Amino acid sequence: MNASSGFNARPPRPAWGIRPPPNKDLSLAQPIRTMPPPMRVVIPVDQCLGLAAAPLVTVGQSVAVSQPIAAAGSTSGTAGPCVHASISGIVTGLERRPVAGRDTTDRLCVLVDGDGRDETLAADDNPVEPLPVSPDDICAQIAAAGIVGLGGALFSTAAKLGSGRPIDTLIINGAECEPYITCDEILMRTRAMHVLRGVRIMQHALGATQTVIAVESNMPEARAAIFDAIEAAGHDDMHVCVVTAKYPAGGERQLTELIMGREVPEYGLPADIGIVCHNVGTAAAVADLFDRGRPLISRIVTVTGHGVADPGNFEVRIGTPIRDLLAFAGRHDEPAGRIIMGGPMMGWALPGDSLPVTKATNCLIVMQPGDIVPDAPEMPCIRCGECVIACPARLLPQELLIAARRHDMDGLQALGIDACIECGCCDYVCPSQIRLTDRLIAAKAAHAQHVAGLRHAMQAQQRSDARTARLAAQRHAEAADLDRQLDNTDDADAIDAIMARVRDKETHATESKDEQVDD
Repeated sequence: MNASSGFNARPPRPAWGIRPPPNKDLSLAQPIRTMPPPMRVVIPVDQCLGLAAAPLVTVGQSVAVSQPIAAAGSTSGTAGPCVHASISGIVTGLERRPVAGRDTTDRLCVLVDGDGRDETLAADDNPVEPLPVSPDDICAQIAAAGIVGLGGALFSTAAKLGSGRPIDTLIINGAECEPYITCDEILMRTRAMHVLRGVRIMQHALGATQTVIAVESNMPEARAAIFDAIEAAGHDDMHVCVVTAKYPAGGERQLTELIMGREVPEYGLPADIGIVCHNVGTAAAVADLFDRGRPLISRIVTVTGHGVADPGNFEVRIGTPIRDLLAFAGRHDEPAGRIIMGGPMMGWALPGDSLPVTKATNCLIVMQPGDIVPDAPEMPCIRCGECVIACPARLLPQELLIAARRHDMDGLQALGIDACIECGCCDYVCPSQIRLTDRLIAAKAAHAQHVAGLRHAMQAQQRSDARTARLAAQRHAEAADLDRQLDNTDDADAIDAIMARVRDKETHATESKDEQVDD
């Protein structure tokens, strides 16, 4: 542990996690290549976690590169990130299209047919140096540029930078622990100084006293490039941390605990303990904004697997059809056995290649039929405990499975189902081939629905109790008022007046009943 800065430059090897074959060499043989703009893009308007967005354009409208076409709502007082046109052309549709994700749901998308000119919206030729600018203004510009977490979570970068909590450490996550994915590693190898530029701006926005850039032990070139860039820039408050190449060491909570020795509280965030974690690609996007005036209209995507002839890392415009990107990477004529977006551990198998590249598309693995191992039949749990050892969240997966099969919501709660990060380690090590992760994901969803039902029931009970109390108070007030009236009746005339009012009420009620009978 570095006593002066409070982090561990070489954290110990964690007991949890797994070591799957990295399979990264395929895509690291060449530098980053830029794919030409496609002739058509399909850009989902919702590309920020938890925030719905609305389109800002209409069908038939001309748009230029970098022009805002959708905007998300605000969160915690911070404006939501915008979405921008990635090519110039004509808006030809506002349609619901399938978008890659865990469930590949249909989402509202803006369709733009390109004009081939790639004209860019006029920008300020003299961008303002951001470091003297206030943190609030930096966050506003980052939101307007549509920058979100490029590690896959798509959380608003501006919201994380503008949380308002005291932050002492910014962690830049370059620990690309999933097999096959190399977009962050190649970025650090080839554009280290550019990454540091974005890091410096984010550190200023946070008011953090230091930055720790995490790389894995199997990234010597990236580690050397980042270290050399720090030395050349003279950033004494930036440090490199080398973590063991073990999956899932790159998880935000796991990385925070490994580097800083601080555990993120249950249901909390790293910001609760003075730490904010951002991805390497996000830092580069921030540098693009302030140095080039460029919003987030493209990202680096790893395209790899035996289904492409020329695997590598490609800078791709957001909204590019996946089939166009695969063709640019030399997709083989044979049909792919499977296309996976993300890594093999936490990625999703896509239903086809017509889906668009989004801000969350960090990797595409094109597998051939021979690469796919058929699912083995499940066998009974032998209580070996391997899943417990591998679990980075320190859960008991086999006990969670039992509770899930029994629909025991209290048991799931007690066992910490919400802490599951869905990493797939338990599946990987299970000798009985039990597909624990899918079942735990379903259990998390069922538990969340159960908790929401309990919350609604509690709110209904509170409303009912409040109504009962209100009516009781009303009856009590009426009785007290009647007592006061009786106490103030000292003569026969007052009593006669009260009785007359009672007789009038009774007469009125009788007449109402007679009228109903006559009708």
